[in-house]
Amino acid sequence: MSVPTLSRRAKVVIGSIAVLLVLFTAIGTLTNVYVDYLWFDETGYTEVFWTELQTRALLFAVAGVATGGLTALAIYLAYRFRPAFRPMSLEQQNLERYRQSLEPRRTLVLSAVAVVVGLFAGFTAQGSWQTWLTFRHAVPFGDTDPEFGLDLSFFVFEYPFYRLLLSFGFAIVLLALIGSLLTHYVFGGLRLQTPGQKLTGAAMVQLSVLLGLFVALKALAYWFDRYGLVYSDRGELFSGASYTDVNALLPAKTILVFAAAFCAVAFFANVVVRNFRLPAAALVLLLLSSLVIGVAYPAIVQQFVVRPSANEREADYIERAIASTRQAYGLTDEDVEYRDFAQEATGDDVDTDAALAQLRADDATIPNARLLDPNVLAGTFTARQQIRNVYGFPEKLDIDRYTIDGETRDYVVAVRELDSDSLSENQDTWINRHTVYTHGNGFVAAPANQVVTGAEGGEPNFTSRDLPTTGDIEVEQGRIYYGELIGNDNYSVVGAPEGADAREFDRPEDGSEGEVNNTYDGEGGVAIGSFFRQLTFAIYYRERNFLLSGAVNDASKVLYVRDPRERVEKAAPFLEVDGDPYPAVIDGRVTWILDGYTTSDAYPYSERMELGEAAADALTGQGTSALPNEQFNYIRNSVKATVDAENGTVTLYEWDPEDPVLQAYEAAFPGTIQPRGDMSDELVAHVRYPEDLFKLQRDILTRYHVTNPSDFYSQNDRWAVPSDPTQDTQTEEAQPPYYILAARPDEPGATFQLTSALNAFRRQNLSAFISASSDPETYGKIQVLRLPGNTPFRGPQQVQQSFNTDDEVAQDLTLFNSRDSRAVFGNLLTLPIGGNGLLYVQPLYVQGTGENSFPLLRKVLVNYGGRVGYADTLSEALDQVFGAGAGDTAADSDDAGTTPDSQEPTTPTEPTTPTEPTPPPADDGSGSSPALDQAVADLDAALQRLEDAQRNGDFAAQGQALEDLQRAAEAYEAAQGGAAAPATPTG
Repeated sequence: MSVPTLSRRAKVVIGSIAVLLVLFTAIGTLTNVYVDYLWFDETGYTEVFWTELQTRALLFAVAGVATGGLTALAIYLAYRFRPAFRPMSLEQQNLERYRQSLEPRRTLVLSAVAVVVGLFAGFTAQGSWQTWLTFRHAVPFGDTDPEFGLDLSFFVFEYPFYRLLLSFGFAIVLLALIGSLLTHYVFGGLRLQTPGQKLTGAAMVQLSVLLGLFVALKALAYWFDRYGLVYSDRGELFSGASYTDVNALLPAKTILVFAAAFCAVAFFANVVVRNFRLPAAALVLLLLSSLVIGVAYPAIVQQFVVRPSANEREADYIERAIASTRQAYGLTDEDVEYRDFAQEATGDDVDTDAALAQLRADDATIPNARLLDPNVLAGTFTARQQIRNVYGFPEKLDIDRYTIDGETRDYVVAVRELDSDSLSENQDTWINRHTVYTHGNGFVAAPANQVVTGAEGGEPNFTSRDLPTTGDIEVEQGRIYYGELIGNDNYSVVGAPEGADAREFDRPEDGSEGEVNNTYDGEGGVAIGSFFRQLTFAIYYRERNFLLSGAVNDASKVLYVRDPRERVEKAAPFLEVDGDPYPAVIDGRVTWILDGYTTSDAYPYSERMELGEAAADALTGQGTSALPNEQFNYIRNSVKATVDAENGTVTLYEWDPEDPVLQAYEAAFPGTIQPRGDMSDELVAHVRYPEDLFKLQRDILTRYHVTNPSDFYSQNDRWAVPSDPTQDTQTEEAQPPYYILAARPDEPGATFQLTSALNAFRRQNLSAFISASSDPETYGKIQVLRLPGNTPFRGPQQVQQSFNTDDEVAQDLTLFNSRDSRAVFGNLLTLPIGGNGLLYVQPLYVQGTGENSFPLLRKVLVNYGGRVGYADTLSEALDQVFGAGAGDTAADSDDAGTTPDSQEPTTPTEPTTPTEPTPPPADDGSGSSPALDQAVADLDAALQRLEDAQRNGDFAAQGQALEDLQRAAEAYEAAQGGAAAPATPTG
C-alpha cells in the first residue's frame, strides 16, 4: 500500500502553519509563566513559584522519559528481534503492505510514539507534585495505626506515593506490552492465523518478561492493598477496616501476594522453558484465587458471620473509627467539652421567676444580643454608605469585634470596595476602568446590637462611616486596592511620574461636587516601565493600550490577582482557603484576614467527606465561596493569612504548629510561613474561628458525639443540622452558623463565638447547641450543650413556625407583605441563658419593593420555652415573655444607658414622625421675613413628601422626607429666634 506524497508547496504551507501554531503556543505559555513569576516576585513568594515549577518539571521529565522511553524500548526490541523469514501465508501477505509503509519511517514513528506517550504520562504525573513533596518531606505523626502498628505518616505521606508509583508501573508495562504485541504481529513475530508455531522465540521471551513484570507488580499491589484496608467502606456506617476486612480479606490479600509472586516466577521461567502452559496455569490459579478467597470468602463472612450480629462483631472497629475520625477533624476530648444542659420547661410551665432572675443577672449575653443580620443588610449599607456609584459592598457582610473605651462589642463591618460592574455606560472605557477607577475607599462599621431612632429609624448606627472614614474605629489608610468585589480580571494600571497630576479617583471632595484624586504610592503591583514588560502585558491581556496609551508610563505598575482569597491560594497552593475573608482594621490599616486549611484524604479509619458539599449552607450563594468539592478525611486550620487592602501584601502565619501536614509543607517551602509569634496582639484579637471548618465539624459531631459502639451502630442518638428557617425554599438548605458575643454557661464575661443549633435526626426538635470560641485565651475550644432526649425542645424551624403563626405577627406580616413592601426575617439566633435556658432572638425587617429600597429593622421576636415575645424592641419583647423588668439589660432598653454619640438604639415599628409644628401666625406684629416664609414652605413640602412615601410603602423616601422635615423644623425655629430642639442622632 503506497502512501500519497505531498507537493513541495503543500509541505511548505503545512510546515509554516505548524511552526506558527507552535510559536503562538510557546509565546502564550511563556508569557503566562513570566507574568506568574512577576506576581510571585512582587509578593515575595518566589520560593513557592520555583519549588512548584521545579517539582512539576521533575515529575514531568521522569514520568515522561520513563513511560515514553520504556515503551519505545519495548517496541524497538520487538522490531530488532523480528524474524528474518516469515511464511508467506495470506495473513503475512496482507501485513506486508504495512511493513513496507512503516520501514522507511520506523524511526519517525517510534519517536512519535515515545513523545506522545511521554507527554501524556508527564502531564499526568506533574499534577501529583504535592504527593511527591509530602513524601519527600514526611514527618511522623507520633500516633500509630491500631492494626499494623505503623506511624500514621506512612498512610498520609508514603502510601499515596507508593500507589502513584504502582499506577505508573502498571501503565508502563501495559503500554510496552501493547506496543510489543502490535510490533510482533506486524513484523511476523506473532502469527495468529498461520499454522504451526504462533510465536517466535524472541517474541515469547519478551512477552513472558513483560507479563511476568505485570504480575509481579500485581503481587506488590496486593501487598499494599493490605494497608489500603484502613480506608475500607465495607462497614457502611463507619470508615476503615471492618471485621470482615481484618479477619477475611487481610489474610486473603496476603495469600494472593504469594500466589501472584509464584505466577510471576512462572512467567520469568518461561524465558527458559519457552512454553506458556505453566504460566497460563499459574495465571488461571491466580484469577481463581482472587475470586474465591478475595471476593467470595469475604462476602460469605460478611453475610453469614457479621450481619446477624454486626453491632457486636464491629464494636472494636467502630471504636477505631470514632477515635480516628474525631482526631482527624480536631474533635478529641481535648478539643470538645460536652455538657448536659436542660431548659427547665418547654411550655406554659416555664419558671419565669427563675428565668427573670437569670436575665437580670446577665450582663454579657442579653446586652450583646445581635439585632443586625449581616446577611440581610448589604442593601442598607449600600443605600446609606455607598457615596458614589463606583463603590459597592458584598452581598454578605461580616461580623467582627472591637474594643472601644474598654468595652468589647461585635460589629457588622464592611469595606467600601470598587465595583466596576456599577460603572455607568459613559464611565466604562479602558482608561476609566483600568486607570481612573482603581480602588475603593473606607471602612464602615455598626454595632450589631443597635439601631437608631428618629428620622432614620431602624437603620444601623454607623459608628465608622463616610469619606474619609470617621468614627470610633480609627482608620489611617482606608484605600481598598484589593478586595472581594474587584475581581481578578479587573487589573489596574497605577502610578505616575513625580510631579504629574493625580488621575485615580479617590473620593468625593468635601462640601462640593468635585473629587479628590490620588496616585498610588503603595508597595504592591508589578512595574511595567520597560517596553518589554508593556509588550508582555499587552500579550497577556490582549490589550494594545499597554503600548499606545499615555496612561502607561515609566512609573506605572499593574495590580492583578486582587481577590484576597485568590492571592492566598496562589501564594500557598498547598492550602485550602476558607470561603469568607473578612476585613479588620489593624494598626490603622484595612487588612483582610483569611483561614488556611491543610487537608489529606489518606488518614486511616477516618470518615471521608466532600469539601464543597460539607461546607455548603443556605448562604453559600450569597457571597461565601464554598470549598472545592474534593474528598478529604483530615483537616486542620493550620494557617492564618492576611492581605493588606492597599499593598496586597500576603502574609502567612503558622497557627497550628503541631500539624504534621503543615510541617511537611514548611520543610518543602522554607521561609514561606511565618511563626505564630510574629502575629501582633491586635491581629490575634481579630482572629475568628473559621466558618467552613466549623460547618465540617458540626456535621461530624452529628454522628461522632456518640462513644458507645452499640449506640453508634444503632444510630439512635444521631443529630442533624437544621435547615435554615428563614429561607423560603424547598431545598432545605442547612442553617448557617452565626457569630455571637455571649457568655458560655458558668464562664464569666462575653466571648466571641461561632454557634449552631443541632436537631434530632429527621426531627425538628432541638438536641444540642454547639459553640466554638474565638477568644485568644480559649480559641478553638468547642462546647457542646446536650439537651435531654426525653423532652421535645423546640428547634429553629419550630420556633420560626411559632413566630409565623402568632396572631399579632401574622397580622403584621400580612401588612408588611404588600404590593409595595415585604417582610424579611433576619437570622434566628440561639442564646444560652444561665445554666439551663435557651433564648431565641430574631430581628424582623421590612423592605420596600422599589428599585432603591433597603431593609429597616421594624420588630424583634423572642421565644423562650414556647412563649413568644413580639415588640418594637428587644427589651419590650423580653418583658412580654418574662414580665416587667426582664429587658432592663438589653441594649435597647431605656435603662441600659446610651450608646456612643448619645444614640439610643431602639427599634420602632414605624419611623418616628416629628410632631408637626404649630403654623406661625400670618403676621406676628413685626412682619413676615423671607427666612420664615421659606421655612414654612419647606415644612409643608416635607410633610407632603412624607405622606406620599408612607402611602407608597417607600421606606427610603420616608427616611429622606423625615430628614427634610427635621431640617425644616430647625430652620423654622431659628427663623423665629428660638433655640432649636436637639436633633435625634442618626447613623
